Amino acid sequence: METNTHPYVTLAVQSVRHYLEHGVALPCPKNLTEDLQDSKSVFVTIKNGPRLRGCIGDLTPFHDNLAKEIIHNATSAASRDSRFSPVTLDELPELTFSVDVLTPLEKIEELSQLDCRRYGLAVKAGERLGVLLPDLKGVETVQEQLRICLKKGGIDKDEPYEMYRFEVKRYH
Repeated sequence: METNTHPYVTLAVQSVRHYLEHGVALPCPKNLTEDLQDSKSVFVTIKNGPRLRGCIGDLTPFHDNLAKEIIHNATSAASRDSRFSPVTLDELPELTFSVDVLTPLEKIEELSQLDCRRYGLAVKAGERLGVLLPDLKGVETVQEQLRICLKKGGIDKDEPYEMYRFEVKRYH
């Protein structure tokens, strides 16, 4: 891990290492900085080179502070992303982590209110939900962003759905 890694990313890596070594979540650190005491939504992404290895997050916070959100979602991205086998301790040094802190969802009515570099997208139809973070390699248009969200949520393009945008602050 690089020495100039952001503290949020360091916490995510420590969380995964602790979980892999002990089988339980990392206890929330004491004496949190003011920013880690905030309640915010977080996605944690794990990659092995350019290849996605896990990504888990929430659109609304479930814990009372950002540190707990990072710990929970880092552990989940490493062990419970159904698209991938769980991360192992042996591969941990090869992995890179990013932590995206989300703004609250903002309902939008049309694609002209999106910019796939600036905004993530959540598409909802009933209980089904498709989410895509902003500024992802290979996603060049808002139409592509919408198509991926609909597919991820199992939502047909012709059925009624709601769209929400959000911004992220991405930490590496």
